[in-house]
Amino acid sequence: MNLLKGKKNPAQVSAAETKKGPGGNSFAAGYDKFKQILGKIIMTLYHLRKVVMAVPVAYVALQMAAYNMSHLPEQVGVNLQTTGEFAMQISRYAAVIGPLGITAGCLVMMFFSRKAMYAWAISIFTLALPVLLLVSNMYPA
Repeated sequence: MNLLKGKKNPAQVSAAETKKGPGGNSFAAGYDKFKQILGKIIMTLYHLRKVVMAVPVAYVALQMAAYNMSHLPEQVGVNLQTTGEFAMQISRYAAVIGPLGITAGCLVMMFFSRKAMYAWAISIFTLALPVLLLVSNMYPA
């Protein structure tokens, strides 16, 4: 019956309509607008979550690769033995590009995966590879 008279059901009235001030502007209307904008921002970040997760990992991986390119020796030792010698020597380029490629592969798999967190977590752990190469070649046993 209220609908025929042009009145709304009290359950259909928004908070902005119930708390309107004398000029029609109200705090509730601004708050509702803020919630709407914030909701759109959060939904956009949710839809772009894979990109948001991948950008910091890629940035750190590139920074570590640049640092290792300038601080590693020409020949990098891999597989440190108990005698203090390395079992194999590889070039600096391979020691820099190898961990960078592994991290990039994890990020690519993250983009194709339905469960992005697993591949992203693995890509975080691959960031330890350049650090381990640097430490093992700067301070051999």
